[in-house]
Amino acid sequence: MPVIDADAHVVETEHTWDYMDPSDAKFRPILVGPVEDKYYWMVDGKIRRPARHPISDVVLEEAMARDTGRDVGVSQAARYMENVGARLKHMDELEIDMQVLHNSIFIEQVADRPEAEVAVCKGYNRWMADIWAQSEGRLPWVAVLPYMAMDEALKELRTAMQSGACGAAIRPIEGNRLPTNPYFYPVYEEATRLNIPIVLHIGNANPANLDLVSPYSGGAAAFWRFNVPTVASCHAVIASEIPELFPKLRFSFVEAGAQWVPYVVADLRRRRLGKTLPENPLKEYGIYVSCETSDDLPWILKYAGEDNLVIGTDYGHTDTSSEIEAMRNLKQKGDLSPEVIDKILYANPKTLHNL
Repeated sequence: MPVIDADAHVVETEHTWDYMDPSDAKFRPILVGPVEDKYYWMVDGKIRRPARHPISDVVLEEAMARDTGRDVGVSQAARYMENVGARLKHMDELEIDMQVLHNSIFIEQVADRPEAEVAVCKGYNRWMADIWAQSEGRLPWVAVLPYMAMDEALKELRTAMQSGACGAAIRPIEGNRLPTNPYFYPVYEEATRLNIPIVLHIGNANPANLDLVSPYSGGAAAFWRFNVPTVASCHAVIASEIPELFPKLRFSFVEAGAQWVPYVVADLRRRRLGKTLPENPLKEYGIYVSCETSDDLPWILKYAGEDNLVIGTDYGHTDTSSEIEAMRNLKQKGDLSPEVIDKILYANPKTLHNL
């Protein structure tokens, strides 16, 4: 069966922003650093996300290999999309037929003003459209939308769909709103019409919340910052009116593992929701979750079923979820039937993203 990597990344570089309109030059992200061997993106006069950089990435790769035994090294040309052919060649070596591409910079808020967010989102989406065109369809991608300007967000979604986008990104906390807020219903309606999912990759676009939880437990702060909001968002979507209002809409929750699925389902079954929870809410509500090879998958399958799990490599990143050989390792674990493995590697992500 073909193999689809449901969580791979592009890593933005200064070249990314060459795709912005010349009239938006004042909003162009600027690479700042090094500051204690780290680099950052500055957008609209404010330091935003840490920026990936060849120098710091090598250090992170070596540390990950040393501390976890997992090889996450990839070539600079493939990581930064300097050479799409090199990326495709590495995918062939890994026996991956397609990668669904997610962003790196938009994991957090990139702008405080609507006009800045619109400009940066447009530039990124144009860059991705060009990468997709060069990939002969092997690199579909998830569009980023400027939610501060809903009319522009809908325009971007429609435009992106014409150039290889296979999902619409929304963060688990989007400014001062949660994904269950009716403010986002126009996007959900349009995504339903376009037959693409709403994708909640780990992230957090609320600076105050990030400041609150960032000091927590040193290197484990990312759990509070990104994983917890992702899990809570899935819980909230299931409990909300969204599954009934948009019965054909699909959601995916990416890069938080899947070990939490039994807890969320069991917790919701105990609560008075004002509605009867389906026996398998993930399947009934079109909710997909990306798992990891370290998850207890036989246990998770009792709650998630066979049709709603996908898996990814986190290609290009050096995080706790990064596992370049994830697809092969899933096959070699020996705790799942070949039929279930084929679903996780191909049938499920194909259905999720309408590929």
